[in-house]
Amino acid sequence: VTLPAGRHKMVILDEADSMTDGAQQALRRTMELYSHTTRFALAANNSEKIIEPIQSRCAVLRYSRLTDAQIMAKVLEVCEKEQLSYTDEGVNAVVFTAQGDLRSALNNLQSTAQGFGHISAEHVFKVCDEPHPMMVRAMLEACLRQDVHEAYKVVAKLCKLGYAAEDIVSNIFRVCKTLDADEATRLALVREVGLTQLRVADGLGSALQLAGLLARCCRAAAAAH
Repeated sequence: VTLPAGRHKMVILDEADSMTDGAQQALRRTMELYSHTTRFALAANNSEKIIEPIQSRCAVLRYSRLTDAQIMAKVLEVCEKEQLSYTDEGVNAVVFTAQGDLRSALNNLQSTAQGFGHISAEHVFKVCDEPHPMMVRAMLEACLRQDVHEAYKVVAKLCKLGYAAEDIVSNIFRVCKTLDADEATRLALVREVGLTQLRVADGLGSALQLAGLLARCCRAAAAAH
């Protein structure tokens, strides 16, 4: 298509970070050849997967995740317009599992509505297949009391339900940030959870690793007091 002088074509590539290095090298050459007539817009979840030659030719715009309040407002709006049956706990569960991603929130909401016909916390966590945050919160509260045995009962139950160590640690981190404790204690717990998350990412996701995390959390809680 030939456009009038001064007009440019626009090419939008979604999920550009899924392209192989070879494909990105070919794209770079195409961008060089047609830069005078065409503008390229690349959307990616992880900019680190875009090769440097392409990044250097682009103006990078970074968008932060939405806040829980923004996700909540949109989810409630959809529930009202679609006349969905829901509870406050169910909507909170949708927001919790979304982690700031509106698309994920709407997908989880739709799946729960189609699967169960009612948006409740129990239904949402079944659809998302995530450890229930109330169980995780009970475990962390046991750590605050330095009751490692009670805390490990929760971890053992989550493992028995089939949850991976990565999912358990990820939910511990998210719940830990809203735990009812002083800031120094929360920071100490977040630090221990973060270190454990690194070890789990390296493949050390055994029950012993999770037990060690609980012991260190109990020790951190005791030291904070």
